[in-house]
Amino acid sequence: MYERILELIEEKKFVLLKEELKEMRAADVAEAFDELDKKNSIILFRFLAKDAAADIFSHLSTQQRKDIVSAMHETQLNEIMEELYFDDMIDFLEEMPANFIKRILASASEEERKLINQFLKYPENSAGSLMTIEYVDLKKEMTVKQALEHIKKTGVDKETIYTCYVLNDKRKLEGLVSLRKLVLFDDDLFISEVMTEDFIATKTLDDQEEIASIFKKYDLLTLPVVDKEDRLVGIITIDDIIDVIDQETTEDFQRMAAMEPSEEEYLRSGIFSLARRRIPWLLLLMVSATFTEGIIGRFEDVLQAVAILAASIPMLMDTAGNAGSQSSTLIIRGIALGEIELEDYLKVFKRELRVSMVVGVVLGSVNFLRMLIFSSAPLNIAITVSVTLVMTVMMAKIIGGTLPIAAKKMKLDPAIMAGPMITTIVDALALIVYFTIATSMLGL
Repeated sequence: MYERILELIEEKKFVLLKEELKEMRAADVAEAFDELDKKNSIILFRFLAKDAAADIFSHLSTQQRKDIVSAMHETQLNEIMEELYFDDMIDFLEEMPANFIKRILASASEEERKLINQFLKYPENSAGSLMTIEYVDLKKEMTVKQALEHIKKTGVDKETIYTCYVLNDKRKLEGLVSLRKLVLFDDDLFISEVMTEDFIATKTLDDQEEIASIFKKYDLLTLPVVDKEDRLVGIITIDDIIDVIDQETTEDFQRMAAMEPSEEEYLRSGIFSLARRRIPWLLLLMVSATFTEGIIGRFEDVLQAVAILAASIPMLMDTAGNAGSQSSTLIIRGIALGEIELEDYLKVFKRELRVSMVVGVVLGSVNFLRMLIFSSAPLNIAITVSVTLVMTVMMAKIIGGTLPIAAKKMKLDPAIMAGPMITTIVDALALIVYFTIATSMLGL
């Protein structure tokens, strides 16, 4: 698809380009923008049909939007803003500089300015910043027939009409009613008779990660957002939550790899920007590794007395780090999915203790046989290394399983207690255990 679009642009077959764009899906066209340079992106956007332009615009990255907006005439920009769903418009404005927002506010009506300013004041990643005001509201005094007529009249520009919200005169949320019920029930029934009063709502300041968990737990398509007085101020739809889940998962992966999270696309990020996000953690971990150097230096006489001990250090440190990373990854993901809570720390400790005993004994036994068969290590050295391996694996798995929960308890992101951090901690402890056992068993 990208090659075809680029071919038509380069050959200046713009009439044909416009016709073919009409047959393409918005998400597919938006994907083609990823392969085009700034100049061709602007050309492509100008040939999009008016009704499709806003939809495609909402799929583009922040930088692509900025490039297109910078080349867009004021009138065309206003047309795009009018076509965007309100929550998509707010998401877009949050990414833009202050002078651009002033341009939009200057051309908006007084009511629109008030709404935009209100939404821009909500904290980032809160329910208020995610919600849209484009929903259908009903009165419980309406009949089913009146409600359906109201939906036909007002639902055209709403983001969703599958769930309608029943409000009183003070806009307090009293219940929900699905379009399915309205279509199936008798026309003469009142909304109060068919609405559901047992519903779930969230507050404007609730965190988006908590909201994503609610959607997952209750299999929701929409979630109403209420203020302190339980007045409905907006709704959050499943498409926005999918974006949140992607964002939160990406952040967790980045933290687990010891990087500062960023929403910038990799190929669109500058070299210095990528380096800046990696250097702080790498510096911290590098400095932390000096503890490992200190431990080896402290037991230098032991290594000189039995030089063969040094050969097993990389294996012990790697195995301990890998064992800790396995446990931490499982626990971090369990916390993210809501499967593991803070009060489960004892259950996690006991489970990892039992798992680590099994894993440690298996690895220690295999290592003992390996050293006897494939190396020239004497029996006492093979026993020393294998016992150390069992102990370090047990220690690593217990630490890897409990540190993420400790981080959550301290209001930190559990993802920081992932591979690099766990490996650094476990490496130092593995050496201490190794040399302590070696000194004791070998009489050094």
